[in-house]
Amino acid sequence: MSGTTTAGNRRTAGVPRQWRGTGANGGANRWIVLLVLCVSLLLVAVDATVLHVAVPAVTEDLRPGAIELLWIVDVYPLVCASLLILFGTLGDRVGRRRVLLLGYGLFGAASALAAFAPSPQILIVARALLGVGGAMIMPATLSILRQVFPDRRERALAIGIWSAVAAVGAAVGPLLGGFLVENFWWGSVFLVNLPLMVVALPVGRWLLPESTGDRNGPWDVLGAVMAACGLFCVVFGVKRVGSGAGLLNVVTAAPTLFGVVLLVLFIRRQRRRTHPLVDLKLFSRPAFSISVGCIVLALLALVGLELIAAQYLQLVLGLTPLETGLRLLPLTFAAMAAGLVGSRMLQWLGPRVMVAVGFALTALAVLSLTAMGQSDRPAVLVGGFVVLGFGLETTLFSAYESMLNEASTGSAGGAAAIGETSYQLGAGIGIALLGSVMNAAYKPGVSSVPGVPASAGADAGQSLGAAYKVSDRLGGHAGEALRSAARTAFVHGLHVTLAVSAGLLLLGALAALRLPKVMECAGDDESDPGAAQGQDGQDADGQEADGQGTGDPDAPARYDRTAVAAES
Repeated sequence: MSGTTTAGNRRTAGVPRQWRGTGANGGANRWIVLLVLCVSLLLVAVDATVLHVAVPAVTEDLRPGAIELLWIVDVYPLVCASLLILFGTLGDRVGRRRVLLLGYGLFGAASALAAFAPSPQILIVARALLGVGGAMIMPATLSILRQVFPDRRERALAIGIWSAVAAVGAAVGPLLGGFLVENFWWGSVFLVNLPLMVVALPVGRWLLPESTGDRNGPWDVLGAVMAACGLFCVVFGVKRVGSGAGLLNVVTAAPTLFGVVLLVLFIRRQRRRTHPLVDLKLFSRPAFSISVGCIVLALLALVGLELIAAQYLQLVLGLTPLETGLRLLPLTFAAMAAGLVGSRMLQWLGPRVMVAVGFALTALAVLSLTAMGQSDRPAVLVGGFVVLGFGLETTLFSAYESMLNEASTGSAGGAAAIGETSYQLGAGIGIALLGSVMNAAYKPGVSSVPGVPASAGADAGQSLGAAYKVSDRLGGHAGEALRSAARTAFVHGLHVTLAVSAGLLLLGALAALRLPKVMECAGDDESDPGAAQGQDGQDADGQEADGQGTGDPDAPARYDRTAVAAES
């Protein structure tokens, strides 16, 4: 029986008997499981950015057209974002470990295909398959983590480590890609995944626990397809706006509108179903909905800013790509530190204060970066990036932890998929929004430079890189005047963008005030049914065990510290 326990060897519900570990409650093994999950996340996070520095080499070798090159870069995050809900809820249905291991296999096979792609079309297909594999891996890591760590204090520490690894992956990607391209060939940025996947598959099969959610009723296949297609269309439209396409452009507006309609129909369908694909009742809990909103706001305010900052470091200060990556390392180290100490901070401060303080610190760091001008100020950059990295990771860690705590183990995959989808949507919308703000502030500064033809000024208004090319073509006094005006306009646009970003972050700080004030000691609603609950879902007195006696089977049951300690 799933609830049966013996003295000195109590078992976490949902974790199979073959996965026991060396201590009580399998304590030694769950940290090894965390290590395996972190390696999985590291691969996906690295692959999201590793190709960026290899684009010139890919262009020279495969000679893709402009549209093909855009798809090579964008198809991975586009496919991954659109399939997160599908595979997150499928994992709840058929088994999270099963979906994760299938993701490992697909990710490895797609990496091999991408490494030796003979044409742009094959590389696009391979990158799309990598996106499918990534969508299978990402929500599974969070939902298995939710299952393996039933005690909230331990789970907070695990999520902190998990989020620190994500920060490392995002920063290591460009550095690793640059090293591999310089010493081998562009395909090596994909080939590096293979040995890790060869190890991860058998180790994951041996160590990772299998778990599922509520299997009542049929899995909503039509709803899953509607969510995937709707998200694909919306993310596609957002990315087109971020790349400079007009929102009213037919190729942008039509799929975006179609995607929005599909998502609205998907929501209505889920509300009507007895056994929905995604439990929308989660959004009625302020801690869950506010946490999701905070994730979107944090990414919306900062991802577009990160791209603009990279352009500033390279085009205004004249740093190489490698030097740019090294300048951004303090941000990564600070984010790692925040993830590692986040669990203790969350217990001291509580979700409300911690998320609000994280937003406020990040806004302060963003405003401090307005001191950047056309000359290099390393101390200002390092200080700003350190505070920014610490504040951002504090915010994201706390929001993820609060969001995941509100979901039961039965809906952990769906909740994790919602969190990851909000992350991707926030990033895409941020690039589009802040990119538009930047362009609006930059263009007037180069549109009417004395001595520069109007057509040349219009071309220079596309970007700072384009302005440099136009100035080189013009040459002489006119070219130098355009270059100087473009640098000045870009710095002005950067300052305006920083101010807008800071405003969005302060909105996030206000929204965080609706989060719970204290971090309650929480276990799963299924944390140890053998102690007080039989296999039929009733406690020792025959009463329904539904979490706080609320009658909501998905409500996370909450216990005091003594009860949690007794169950351990």
